[in-house]
Amino acid sequence: MLNTTIRAMDPVTIEVTRNKLDSIADEMEWTLLSASFSPIVKEGLDASAALFLPDGTTLAQACAIPIHLGSLIPSVGNIIRVFPIETMRDGDVYCMNDPYAGGTHIPDVAVVMPVFHHGQVIALSVTMTHHQDIGGMAPGSVPTNATEIYQEGLRIPALKLMSDGRYNETLIQLIRLNVRTPDYFMGDLNAQIAACTVGARRIRELADKVGGSESFVQITDTLIKRSEMLTREALLKLPRGTYRSVDYIDNDGVDLDQPVKIEIAVTIGEGTMHFDFTGTSPQVRGPFNCVPSGPQSAAYYTVRALTDPTIPTNGGCFRPVTLHLPRGSLVNPIEPAPVNARSISIKALANNMMGALAPAAPHLVPGFNANLHLITFGGQRSDGSNFVVGELVSGGMGATSRNDGNSVMEGDVSNGMNMPIEAMELDYPIRMVSSELRTDSGGEGRWRGGQGYSREYLALADGITLTHRGDHHRQGPRGTAGGGYGLNASSWIIRADGRREEIKSKLVTHLNKGDRLFLNTAGGGGFGDVAERQPGLISRDLADGKVSQRLADDWMKKQKVAQ
Repeated sequence: MLNTTIRAMDPVTIEVTRNKLDSIADEMEWTLLSASFSPIVKEGLDASAALFLPDGTTLAQACAIPIHLGSLIPSVGNIIRVFPIETMRDGDVYCMNDPYAGGTHIPDVAVVMPVFHHGQVIALSVTMTHHQDIGGMAPGSVPTNATEIYQEGLRIPALKLMSDGRYNETLIQLIRLNVRTPDYFMGDLNAQIAACTVGARRIRELADKVGGSESFVQITDTLIKRSEMLTREALLKLPRGTYRSVDYIDNDGVDLDQPVKIEIAVTIGEGTMHFDFTGTSPQVRGPFNCVPSGPQSAAYYTVRALTDPTIPTNGGCFRPVTLHLPRGSLVNPIEPAPVNARSISIKALANNMMGALAPAAPHLVPGFNANLHLITFGGQRSDGSNFVVGELVSGGMGATSRNDGNSVMEGDVSNGMNMPIEAMELDYPIRMVSSELRTDSGGEGRWRGGQGYSREYLALADGITLTHRGDHHRQGPRGTAGGGYGLNASSWIIRADGRREEIKSKLVTHLNKGDRLFLNTAGGGGFGDVAERQPGLISRDLADGKVSQRLADDWMKKQKVAQ
């Protein structure tokens, strides 16, 4: 039952305010995406927006990227520790990206704007954008062979970006001098500020409509408490106990033949959920370590995925969640360990967090999702100007207890989009020769895993730096409830002279004119026994080219054996 404070509030006002807060965050997100310069943001949607309370509690989130939204919590916490709320002034804006001070990885820059209402800070308007380049040893700032964070780009501690509405020109000059495409960086940074400005304006308008700052504070406090209460009630419906999962990512980008272990124990208590990473690999030499904001984001995603989606998503949802992150491990590395490729690890963490809970919530846990491939090209155009372009190439999503998995899209902690071919070819010396769904890539099951991509790229100039960051090359994503594994990923380069070079999922190399990159992302894991799949669905898969005649015959044979 709702507590006395919540009952005393007008429920209509509370619900209208809750939905308005969500719409403000979404309006911030669309402003951010529309105003940005880089294709990875405009097309890949690699940016996020959220609202926070002055104490650093999440108030509302846009429909964006869970890795960002979770990582913003320690980022905001760090900024308000360095710049206490009482020292902030209207027109101030703050920024940071340092992973070891609450950030996630160096390309993700957080921007925080205090929202003043009649001289009082009542909220914080916040954005995070993956900037296409922020320096470091490779264009795109995601070198898979980095062995220390100093090679990954420019680290920005919590700093004041603007005072009284004016840029900190010293900071801006420092940033511009250290990035390969400064105009793109500034375009995306300005979009972040524009989105924060929209959020601040809308929050002030909302505070006026609900009766002023005091009423706004009371309503938001009620929303936080209600979300905590509803989340605890939802967790109480799950069977108590400790559930485990073990899996591996292909390698750390440096030791290419050494898999990296992920081990998770999830304990469901009395309205609580605890994640213990004891047994997970020690921190690795390559950049696949993730600072605590990463596993924290994956844990929050897991809790929201397993509880009622109508619960308002705010800081109250996260209060029942605790984590044990062994120091010096993959999930809590010691500085200066590199961390730029942490999304591969975080997606694997999320798969295993969900997978561990399959016995507790068998109808809520899907097959494992394929890990995305981040492909970055960088070099110089014929006029001597620098270019950097990256894209998030999706694989298949895991099947659920009710549907086949989605093909070539992100629907979990990364939640990005594939770049349109036209965006790649418009301004960069790269041609997309082919792009198609991978036949037979989805894992078998009563519900089939989603399909991966097959793509071929052609280099149109010499001296292009390629960063290839993938996973699931050793083994595809596993299924749930008896579902099959998705088809594993594979990539290779055919040089202009005909030589073939296999890629062990991670690589930094150079392409010259005429070189071709071939990329196959993994399919998603299946759900349930394929013997229970409806024959009509198999026939449709065959007609649509999603499975071959050989695989369709195999599935039908398994059904006959089961009968």
